[in-house]
This record gives sequence, C-alpha cells and structure tokens, in this order.
Amino acid sequence: PLVAVVGPTAAGKTALAVELAKALDGEVLSFDSMQLYKGMDVATAKPTADEMQGIPHHLIDVVDPSETYSVARFQEDAARIIADIRGRGKNVILVGGTGLYLDSFIENLQFLDTGDNTEVRARLRAELEASGPEAMYARLQSIDPAYAEAVHPNNTGRVLRALEVYELTGYTMTDQIARSRREPGRYDVVYIGLTAEDRDYLYDRINQRVDRLIENGLLDEARQWLW
Repeated sequence: PLVAVVGPTAAGKTALAVELAKALDGEVLSFDSMQLYKGMDVATAKPTADEMQGIPHHLIDVVDPSETYSVARFQEDAARIIADIRGRGKNVILVGGTGLYLDSFIENLQFLDTGDNTEVRARLRAELEASGPEAMYARLQSIDPAYAEAVHPNNTGRVLRALEVYELTGYTMTDQIARSRREPGRYDVVYIGLTAEDRDYLYDRINQRVDRLIENGLLDEARQWLW
C-alpha cells in the first residue's frame, strides 16, 4: 500500500515522511499544490536539502509560475511517478497539504474536460472585481445551492471555479462530484494523521514558522513575483 501523511500546517508532516521513507526504503511524493512551483521556495516552506536528508522528493519545484496546473494533471503525474518508484522496488510516501489533490488521486475522481477556459475565467474575475464576492456567491447559490452551502462566501477561488465549470459544461459542481465517483480507486492507502491535543502548540509552531520565513527572505521573494 501507499503511505499518506496528512495533518494541519506545522504538525511535522515533512519530517515524519522523511523518517518513514528511510525506514521503509521509500521516496516522497508531494501533494502540495504550491510547492510545485519554481522560485516560490520560502513562501511555500519547501523542504530544504538538509530536511530531505537525501530522500528523493517528487513534484516539488517542477512547474513554472506562468503555467496552469490542475487536479487532473496531478493525477496523471502522480500515477506515472508512483509506477516508476514501485518499478524500482521502492515504497511511496505521500505527504502534503492539498487534500483535494490527495483525495482526487486516491479515490480516482474523474473530472469533466472544460477545455480552454482562459476567457471565461478572466471575465468571471472581472465580474468579481466589479460586483464583489457577495454577488458572485449569490449567483452560485441560485445555480447550485447544495455546493454553495459547503463553500464559504469569501472563498472566491472555489466560487469562481464552480461558476466556471457550470458555464463551460452545463453541469453544477454537485453534478460533477457525483459523476466523478463512477470508477473505483486503484490504490490501497495507509493514512497517518498528525494532530495535537493542545491547539496552542500548533499555533505556536505556525508563528515560529512565519518568523523563520521572514528571516529567510519571504518579503524579498514576494517582491520578486509582484514587481
């Protein structure tokens, strides 16, 4: 089976994944949607060479920020990499913070092909700027009330994506989710979930991480991409 290390930010997932890979003769496959991108090392808290301890890490630092990366592409890349790792007699340790990527891959969700959506996406973003998030969320409620109930009005990314899918395919996200589960998953998975009895412990670790990011050049990195 695959091993998947999951849990909240700053719970210690990366360090555990490395130790598991050493103990199980494995390699690490990241399911973090931000660590994919080149040049965003500090902000995404990519593991350093020292933290990797010589363990190969896959799907980190592989996509140019100008590229669009989708869940469907992750499914294809992850399947290819896992086949390669297993073909070399190694085990696979999955680790990351993007639950959608992991769930979609493990459950073998099948997504509708929306084709070229650049124009529709740009128009919806312009409408968001002009009308505000409340108006766009109200539109989603009228189209797909079940999905809207599960999305916070301020999560404009998911709101716009749901509107985009509906315009391009004629299916709501609720329809899409139902249709996507027609095929069974292909993998057995052992999940290791990290948490903390004292949430203040996690908050303190997150605060320490932010301080380290600032010290390691977060602001300079952000300026590099903004200007």
